[in-house]
Amino acid sequence: MRPSSPRPLLVRSIPALWTLALGLWGLSRQNSVWRDEAATWQVARRSTAEITQMLGNVDVVHGLYYLLMHGLFDLFGPGTAVLRLPSVVAMAVAAACVAALGHRLAGPWAGLGGGVALGLLPAVQFYLQEGRPYALVAAGAGVSTLLLVTLLEGRGRAVHWVAYGGAVAVSGLLNWLSLLILPAHLLTLLLSGRGGRRRHDLGGPGKPGGPAGLGGLGKRWAVAAGAAVVCVLPLVLFSRSQSAQVSWIPPLTWHMLIGPAVLLAVGGAGALLDRRSPHRPDGLSAAAVGLPLLVVPHLGLAGLSLIQPLFLDRYVLFSLLGLALLIGAAIGVAVRTVSRRLPRAGWWLLPAIVAVAAVALLPQALAKRSPASRVDDVLAAADDVRRLKRPGDAVLFFPSARRDTRLVSPDAFSGLEDIALARTPERSGTLKGVEAEPARIRAAMLTHRRILLVTDAPAVSRPPATERDRMKRSVLRNHFRIVTDGQTRGRRVTLYERRV
Repeated sequence: MRPSSPRPLLVRSIPALWTLALGLWGLSRQNSVWRDEAATWQVARRSTAEITQMLGNVDVVHGLYYLLMHGLFDLFGPGTAVLRLPSVVAMAVAAACVAALGHRLAGPWAGLGGGVALGLLPAVQFYLQEGRPYALVAAGAGVSTLLLVTLLEGRGRAVHWVAYGGAVAVSGLLNWLSLLILPAHLLTLLLSGRGGRRRHDLGGPGKPGGPAGLGGLGKRWAVAAGAAVVCVLPLVLFSRSQSAQVSWIPPLTWHMLIGPAVLLAVGGAGALLDRRSPHRPDGLSAAAVGLPLLVVPHLGLAGLSLIQPLFLDRYVLFSLLGLALLIGAAIGVAVRTVSRRLPRAGWWLLPAIVAVAAVALLPQALAKRSPASRVDDVLAAADDVRRLKRPGDAVLFFPSARRDTRLVSPDAFSGLEDIALARTPERSGTLKGVEAEPARIRAAMLTHRRILLVTDAPAVSRPPATERDRMKRSVLRNHFRIVTDGQTRGRRVTLYERRV
């Protein structure tokens, strides 16, 4: 006697609500915002015209996301909740998609297990509460994969192909590296046997698929995928002119592949267990969908990184949907195996697995929700400035990118003169503004008695990279003395006073 299966609505809704709850837990991260989120915050507060101007110079890859956040900030005002809620909701959608996929491919327990497992993955918990577009890309990947399976099952219509191409295109416009999902979907198409010519296409009996070429489904997929690529291609080409933005990413090394290798090993184990699932005559399985989704984007990103270093796990965060699907398939096999021997225990196996996993991963979950999980905190530095400033004081930023502290919390800097700034970020169409020539900054510094310096804490700071920054440091060292020096959450605020 097997345990009665959970209803389809519960299979989809429980993982979504579970992931939503995980996302809302500690959402403000002790009222902290780190530098990447600060970029979203300060750009979203600009006008549409100012955002458009900026995208011509920098960060065009995030243009669609910035415009979305601009609309939300206009509607609800800036704040950590508005900044991060889109990611929470998006990952909840992704969890529901994983659950629906698992239900269709390996049964309701696999769907429920996979959907719940997604929210527990440490990398997902990190970006679940991140004011950046990666969770939204994961949602798009979940929707497009679910649509693909619907089409491969023969239940789709023309509108599903349009929706599939649209989901891939929107994901690509949020991060064009998400197009790496297309070769994963192509592999699923081939593994399922639905991408090849059907037997009447081959002119005789035989199984669907094979190497004879693309059949009807394969050709329709190629059209939808091609249309999505065409939509995203201008962004890809234009973003190449801004490739200096990712010049800080280190070259690919073997140790960088350890984490992905562990994920692939776990996914492979899940795929082997999935072989014990009831066989589907159409060739679709959790392994045929989940394994390509997990493996292909990582391999593709590694290949691209041999041309230009781009290997960051967040760029292929969406591939973890494949891992969750495979974990769900393994859980489904475990529930069926236990139920054959202990029918009443089947219902309790999944809650027990989730409880053990949640307890084991609790230190990770707490760490992800701590300000210490990020490099720095712009709001903490702004609070220090608010406490130390006096009317007539000047402020300097070293490097100039630390001006994001002021752009996120302008009220904390009211009454302070930004003596290095020549053109504001809004007027210059940049993220950090344009600073004056070194000689002009030096002259301005020497006219002030007190200067507040906002910079990085020593643990994360780098040597001065420009003549302008070297000059700032030299003048402060030779003509000023330190009155107060404080470090909070990766940022340093130092008050200097002119020597008599």
